[in-house]
Amino acid sequence: MSSHFARNAVGLAVLSLVSCLAWAQSDSSATTGGAALPEVTVTGNPLGASELIAPTTSVSGEQLLLRAQPTLGETLNNLPGVSSTYFGPNASRPTIRGQDGDRIRILQNGGAAPDASALSYDHAVPVDALVTERIEVLRGPSALQYGGSAVGGVVNVIDNRIPSEPLEGFGGRVDAGYATGSREKSGGVVLEGGNDRYALHVDAFSRDADDTKVPIELNCENPRRPGLARKICNSANRADGGAIGGTLFFDQGWIGASASTYRSNYGTVAEDDVTIDMKSDRYALEGEWRPGGFFTSIHGKFSYTDYRHTEFEGQEPGTTFANKSHDFRLEARHRKIAGLEGVIGFSSETGRFSADGEEAFAPHSRTRSNALFLHEELGTSWGRLSFGARTEQVKVTSFGSPDPDITRFAVGERDFHPHSAALGALVDLTPQWQLTSNLAYTERAPKDYELFANGPHVATAAWELGNPDLQKEKSVGFDLGAQWKSGANNARVNAYVTRFRNYIGLEASGNVRDSEGNINPGPVETAEGLVFPDVVDEYVYRGVRARFTGLEASGNLRLLGTDGFAKPADDSTLDLQWRGDLVRAKNTDTGEPLPRIAPARVGATLAYGNGPWSARLGFDHYAAQRRVPGIGARPTDAFTLWNAAITYRMKVQRANLTWYARIDNLTNKLAYSATSILTTTAFPDAPLPGRSLKVGLRATF
Repeated sequence: MSSHFARNAVGLAVLSLVSCLAWAQSDSSATTGGAALPEVTVTGNPLGASELIAPTTSVSGEQLLLRAQPTLGETLNNLPGVSSTYFGPNASRPTIRGQDGDRIRILQNGGAAPDASALSYDHAVPVDALVTERIEVLRGPSALQYGGSAVGGVVNVIDNRIPSEPLEGFGGRVDAGYATGSREKSGGVVLEGGNDRYALHVDAFSRDADDTKVPIELNCENPRRPGLARKICNSANRADGGAIGGTLFFDQGWIGASASTYRSNYGTVAEDDVTIDMKSDRYALEGEWRPGGFFTSIHGKFSYTDYRHTEFEGQEPGTTFANKSHDFRLEARHRKIAGLEGVIGFSSETGRFSADGEEAFAPHSRTRSNALFLHEELGTSWGRLSFGARTEQVKVTSFGSPDPDITRFAVGERDFHPHSAALGALVDLTPQWQLTSNLAYTERAPKDYELFANGPHVATAAWELGNPDLQKEKSVGFDLGAQWKSGANNARVNAYVTRFRNYIGLEASGNVRDSEGNINPGPVETAEGLVFPDVVDEYVYRGVRARFTGLEASGNLRLLGTDGFAKPADDSTLDLQWRGDLVRAKNTDTGEPLPRIAPARVGATLAYGNGPWSARLGFDHYAAQRRVPGIGARPTDAFTLWNAAITYRMKVQRANLTWYARIDNLTNKLAYSATSILTTTAFPDAPLPGRSLKVGLRATF
C-alpha cells in the first residue's frame, strides 16, 4: 500500500462512491451494505454466544462514528470502566478498571497487534477508527485465552480485512470530516466485494491535524513557533495507512490473507521540539476448516508485525524503537458432549525488541511464549456455566546493548510458567432479569522492561530501573453483575474486586540520577562556583500487594416513544442514556493509593430521534481525584464536559448518507486528566482539548 494512495484517501473515496452509484444503476441485484460484519461479540465468548457472562461492550456503526477520536484511548474513554492514558491528542491507550500498560491486551481481529505503546505513554497505538468496523472491550480478567497480559481487560479492534463470510456483490463506506479544534482533515474509504467463492477488501485512510486548541495560554519553547498560544504545544499529527485483503471460500471452510500499513508523524507534547516518526506493517493469514466429527471447526491465524519508530529532536534523529513479532493461534471447537461445548487452543508469540539511542532505557531483548488454553460452557435450564484455563511458558532474554559504550543493561534470561483459571455463571432470573458472576485466578510473567530497564525515560520524567529477580504477578478477581431489559429500557451494573500478590509497578526509590546515571550526584565546582547537575528521580520496578475495587453502571430509559412514558403523535423517540463508574486502587503494603486512577464519574445523554434526524446532548462529570500517592503525584480538580451532536440520514440511489456535526467540550472547560502522567508529574501543561466542532459525512453502499 503506497503512501501516495493513503494520502489521497479522501479523493479516492469520493471517486469510488461516484463509480459505485453509477454501477448500481445497471445492477440493482447487488446487496446493500454486504460488507457488514455479523453482529456477534466474539471477544467475550469464543463460542459466539449472544448472551455474555463476561462484562463486554461493543462499539460500532453510528455510535463509533460519533465518539471516534484520533487515538484508541480517547475513542473508548467514558465507556463503563474505561478511561485513557492521554499523552496529548496523539498518544493514548485504554485504561480498564484502573489498570493500563501490559495488563490491557490490545488485539486486531482477535490476534496479537504488537507495538511499543505499552512501553511508554508517548507511544501511539497504530490503529485508526476511520477503517475500523467494530471495537469490543472485555473488562476484567476472564479472557484467559488471551494470556496474563489480559488481566485488566481486552480491547479487540475488528476491521474485517480478512472477510470471514461470503460477500454478495459490492459495497463499502466512505468517511470525510473536519474538526475545528485542531484543524483536522480526515478521510477514509473501505471497499469490499465478492461472491460465494471469494471476497476482497481494500481500505485506506488519511488524517492531518495541527496543534490542538485549549482554553488556556501555554508557552511554547519550539523555536519555530515561540511564544504564548491557546494550544497544546507540539501536538500536530499526520497519519496515513491502508490495507488489502482477500478470502477464498470452499465447501468446508475458508482461507484468507491481508497486508496493512500504518504511518504516523506526531509531536510528543512532553518536549516542544521532539516528534515521533512511526511505521507499522502487518501481514496476516487466517482460515477455518469445518471437518465435522468430534471437532466441528478448526480456526487458525498467523501474523507478522514489523513496528519501528524514531524520535527526532528537531531534524536530528534520536532514539529508535523497534518491535518485530510473530503470532500464531490455533483453536479447535468440539461438538457438544452431555451439553458441554467448548474450544481448545494453542498460541505462540515471539517478539524481538530493540531501542538504540541516547534515551534507550531498555535493552535489546527477545520474548517467547507458548500456551495451551481451553474454554468450556454448559447450558442449563436456568442459565449457563463457563470454565476456562490456560498454562503458559514464557522466556525473556536480555541481550544488553550493541553499543559497547553502554554497559548499564544486565544480560540474562528468565523463564516463567504462568497458570490461570476462571469460572463464570449466567442465571436467568426472569425474562427481564439476569445475574452474572466471574471468578478468575491469573498469573502474569514480568515484561522485558520490568526486568531489565535501566535508563532515563522522558515520558515518565524518571530514571527507570528494572528488577531481574521479579517473580510472577498473581491475582484473584471476582465480579458480580445484574442486568435488566424491557423493550427499549435497560440497565446493568457490575461490582468487582481484584487482589494482587506481587503487583509489579514503578515506585520512587528516594534516589536521583544525573544524565550519566550517577546516583545522588553532588555539586560540581566550576570557575563560576558550585553547579548542581540536572537530575531526575529514580523509580524501581517492585512487586507489592494491591487491591482494586469498583462499580460500573449504565442503561437507557425511554422517555418518549414506544415503551416510553409518553406516546408522541409521530414516530419520534427520546431516550436518557446514563452511565457511571468508580474505582479504588490501593497499595496494601503501604496503604497508599496507586497512581493515575480515574476519579468517580457520572454522565448522561439525551438522545432524540425523528425520522432521518437525530440529536444528542450530554455531559460527563469527573469528580476531584485526591487519592494519589504521597510522592511524585498531583491531585486533580473536578470538572464537567458537555457534548452535543446532530445527524441527518438520507438515501441517494443505492447510497445511504449520514451527515453529522459534533461538538466536544461544548463550554470550552479547562480540564486535566487524572489518568495521564502529563497531569500527575511536572511536565509542561497538557490539558484536555478545548471546544471543537467536527462536521462530516459517511456514505455506505
